Amino acid sequence: MSSSMIVPVIDVQGNNFKELWAAMVIAIKTSSFIAIDTELSGLGSRKALLAESIEDRYKAICHAARTRSILSLGFACYKKLDNKADSTYLVQVYNLTLLCSEEYIIEPQSVQFLVQHGFDFNKQYAEGISYYKGNDKGGDAHGVNMRSLFVELLRANKPLVVHNGLIDMVFLYQCFYAHLPDRLGTFIADLSQMFPSGIYDTKYATEYELRFTASYLEYAYKKCKLENSKAIAGGGNGSHVFLEFCKYTGNMESYIDYRPCLDNQNPDGALNVCVQFSAYGWCPNGSQCSMSHDTDLIIQHDEKIREDKRKKRKRKNKKKGSQGPSETCSSPQGKRSHFEETELDQAVPTSEHQEKTVSSEPADATHVFAPGTAASKNENEESQAEASSEAPVRPKEKKAEGGTHRAGFDAFMTGYIFAHARNLTENTEESSTAPLIPACLNKLFLSGKSVPLHVAKSTFSKSSKAHVHKMDYVWGKSSAVKPEGTA
Repeated sequence: MSSSMIVPVIDVQGNNFKELWAAMVIAIKTSSFIAIDTELSGLGSRKALLAESIEDRYKAICHAARTRSILSLGFACYKKLDNKADSTYLVQVYNLTLLCSEEYIIEPQSVQFLVQHGFDFNKQYAEGISYYKGNDKGGDAHGVNMRSLFVELLRANKPLVVHNGLIDMVFLYQCFYAHLPDRLGTFIADLSQMFPSGIYDTKYATEYELRFTASYLEYAYKKCKLENSKAIAGGGNGSHVFLEFCKYTGNMESYIDYRPCLDNQNPDGALNVCVQFSAYGWCPNGSQCSMSHDTDLIIQHDEKIREDKRKKRKRKNKKKGSQGPSETCSSPQGKRSHFEETELDQAVPTSEHQEKTVSSEPADATHVFAPGTAASKNENEESQAEASSEAPVRPKEKKAEGGTHRAGFDAFMTGYIFAHARNLTENTEESSTAPLIPACLNKLFLSGKSVPLHVAKSTFSKSSKAHVHKMDYVWGKSSAVKPEGTA
């Protein structure tokens, strides 16, 4: 029903950042949408991050962004191929190891969590791409650096995809754009102009559009993969999601971290799953937990419970001799409501605020075409190779590192969830400028709230001065970069 594949993630650090610059810019400019994920040095008070007042919550996130840093940035560029069947995407994934050049707080809990999932702090301090936070400082905004790469992202004007992404957006703004404004309304006004093609939050889409039992990243990704695989196996007339990857050769191949997406489906496997991990993708006992954290088993467990409930209703309705109610996607026994997450003060992974954790085994996959030609700085941006129905073979000399919790791979999973959701809601009659998923456009998920945060400029809010000046620079209205100033 599903098939394994290898996801090539391009590792970018200080010693190859300039070499890969052109390839990254081309990937950004030619994409249909871009998915982003970050790894952070900490978040501070969890209670403040889940404050009842959204304004207070924003202030807490701002404090974290000003005092902590982004340790790594992942982005996955999904380019829809019009000459291919169904919804076929050429995917390029980058994982950037970063090192803030200013003092910042790093929390022990964050270090422990990241090390357990394969983050290499020795590599970060030895080869991390340097950056500074806040407003532009003179000529430092020009050239090949993180600030300029973020400008390229803005200039590309592509839909941006995140997962539970409010914290990501606040950190990106502070680290690569300008000093954060003090008021949430000002920040939202700035954000709406920075990304006019829209921001999409796959956690919101998973909760309110796809209606999955759980919505943490790995669960949502594997659930989408499973649904797509079933649709392909069923041979229906609907559209399906297919992926192509670039084939990297020569010096480029040495930068690739091949992430295996294995088919772990085992219907006969034990179903003793951890309820905490099952619901939120995180468990306080970590690897010491006696219950299973295998997301594939968790999904099987959920579907088994759903099927048992369906059969029970069917038997009950049969006894009554009446038509039963329509089947609904109810939550498995033991899982709490999505809106009870305010209780998670003691269950929030440091690096991602909430559920973006992964198990020790890589995610599974459903289908992939053979890779195309790598886009490098000396190659044509449209270059691709012929497609094949077989999964690519990982080179023997390149062994996957331990742990799968990395910003690049998380960005890939985020992008896949969005591609699947878009495929389910796509209207072929819509214009090319229509929102990719209209019901999810500019809606950021808010933990513990029944409504999202709308990214739209209010008539009562003005853009920050730093943002107005930066927009002039981004769109070429001003070639000068204003030195350090106020927001």
